[in-house]
Parts: sequence; structure tokens; C-alpha cells
Amino acid sequence: MVSRRALAVLLAAALPLAGGAPIGAAAAPVRDRASEALAARLFPLLARLGPAALPEPLRRARAGRVSACGDDAACVARASRWEAAEIDSLAAAAAARAAALPAVGDDGPAAQLGRELRGVTAILDTYALGVAPRYPAIDGPEVVPDSAEAKTRSRAAVALAATPRAGALDPGVELALALLQTNDRTDAVRGDVALDAAARRRARALDWARYRYTALIVTGIGPEVPDMPLSPGGQYHVRLAAARYAAGDTALIIVSGGRAHPRATRFTEAVEMRRALVERYGVPPEAIVLEPYARHTTTNLRDATRELAALGAPLDRPALIVCNPEQSRYIEGAAFAERNRRELGYAPGTIGPRRSPTAIEFRPAHESLRVDPLDPLDP
Repeated sequence: MVSRRALAVLLAAALPLAGGAPIGAAAAPVRDRASEALAARLFPLLARLGPAALPEPLRRARAGRVSACGDDAACVARASRWEAAEIDSLAAAAAARAAALPAVGDDGPAAQLGRELRGVTAILDTYALGVAPRYPAIDGPEVVPDSAEAKTRSRAAVALAATPRAGALDPGVELALALLQTNDRTDAVRGDVALDAAARRRARALDWARYRYTALIVTGIGPEVPDMPLSPGGQYHVRLAAARYAAGDTALIIVSGGRAHPRATRFTEAVEMRRALVERYGVPPEAIVLEPYARHTTTNLRDATRELAALGAPLDRPALIVCNPEQSRYIEGAAFAERNRRELGYAPGTIGPRRSPTAIEFRPAHESLRVDPLDPLDP
């Protein structure tokens, strides 16, 4: 039985708004700023190319595959994946247009398009098809795969992706964005830009040549205890950074760490490190830049490089990594170099020389500017 309140809602939805479109008229695509921001972060080259990036035959073929699935969410996800031949086809078709756009990464538009489209498929696999992510302890959906809740979220994502959005790119891209949103995994979009706005303004006027180091890079060491803002190791890193900054030979502090440990924590490690530097040690807020995405030591260094580039720092000058002795030894070791090669595909920079048990130099590499949504929480 439908309640009077529910019936009133249904009737109101069925009636046209005064002066609005008649019943049955197609809904106009709406602008979704949250999806735009997420698309720009995960798929920057596709977002710049826009909907016209897809040749019409490829667009029709992909849309037809999806349409044939009806409301079967798993089928829609499988049909929306980008296969290798399709990636090659789009890369070839879009190469000329992409070359005229500002560069994303250092290895050309075809390589970047490939990364973005493989990232779309990885998101569909993880959030709709039950494939385990690389780091299942901290990544992936927050609900049990194939559970009733997981199916509900997938169906909602399919409906969201199928509802017209202004500037929609491709069924696969739209479903990938919707799956991240319905699973509350939009970590890649920053919501705290005001916190270090003063530091970023100051950086634009810096005379970098005055400083021995462009920045102190303070790596994360996330807690494993729920509701702990900053781990004991993180507290140690903060004090090391405050003491080293007081020496006066570095332009800025970059605190690096996202929302990773423990799983689904509400705390952003970089924000908590900044808070401690300001409140406990009196470091000026305009000296601290946030890097609030990194989830691993590899991406602490990669993402710090991106921040330095965005700030206008000379990448041929050294920064200084500050962390506990054990992590510092790990960073200069062969195991860390191999992990970077395996997970990133390159070294984010050159490590060394060592200046103390807790400080080691780092010269950033341009390869770190490549955006890779294979890790959609920190691309």
C-alpha cells in the first residue's frame, strides 16, 4: 500500500513544472561539478579532449554494447571496459588533437591516453566486478563484493552514469566516475585547498636560489588505530621536520600523506602533520604545502615532485626527505627502487646523498608528472 505522502511525491514528480518541459520530454544534460573535478583529476587528457575524442564508429559500438545489457549492472560494467584494440584505435585517432593540447606527463599523448583508459577498466573491475585492487587492505570498495549492498551501489552507479551529464565522455568513463562516487572513494579530489593557499602564494614569489633545498619532504607513516589523527611515527616525523626547517636552508615543507591508514579513516595525514607543525612547533602556515593524496612511500616522493613542479620550484635542485632512520634506509635501498619500477614504472627521482640518519637528498624526475588512474584514489 502506498502512503498518502508517498503518493503525493509520485504525483508531483509526474506533473510538469510551471513553464517547464512537458511530460515525456527528454531531460537536458546537467552540469555535475563533482564529476567534472574527478574526471579532470583521473583522466586529464580525456577531459581536455572532451566528448568529441571518440570517433563516431567507436562511440556507437561501445554504446551499443552497453545498451544491450539492459539493467544488468555487471553486464554494463563488462561492456564498458576498454579493450586493448579499442585503446589503440582511440590513441591513433586522437593523437593529432591531443598533441595540440598542453602536455600531460612526459611521454606523449598516446601513452597518456593508454594509461587513462586502462585506469577506467581497472576501476570497473575493482568496484563493479569484484577484482581485488593492488592493496586490498586500504583500497577498493568499503562493502563485501557481491553482497546486497555492493549490488545496490553498482545498480545506482549504472543509473547515475546513464543519466545525461553535460560533457559526458564515454560510457566507461561515466560508469567509473559513478562507481567511485557511490562507493565514497573520491579521495583523488581535494577538499582542503584553503589550508595551504598562503603557502602556494608565497611560493610564487620565492627566490629558490637562496635555499640549499627547495623543500623538506615529510613522508607519511599512517596509524593503524581507528580515530587516531597522527601516528606515533608521524609525530616523530613532524618534530624532525620542525627541527630541520629551523636550520633555515629550505624554502618550504611538503607534508605528504592521504586518507589511507587505517582503512576508511576520516583523517588526512598531511592535514594532521600540518596541524602539528603549526600548533606544536610554531612553524608559519605559509611555509607548509599539503600533499594530501599519497598512500605509499613511492607516491610520497612522486606526489611531492608534482607539488614542486606546480609551485614553480626548479626540479634540477635537490629537496630533502625527512623521516625515521628505518624508512630513510629503505628509501635508499634496492627494494624500494624495485618497488618503484614495479608499481610506478619509473623512479620518481634520484636518491642521495645522505645528510644524516633521518635526512637524505632527493632530486625529482619528470616522469613523476605522469597521471595514472590505475590507482584511482591517488592517480
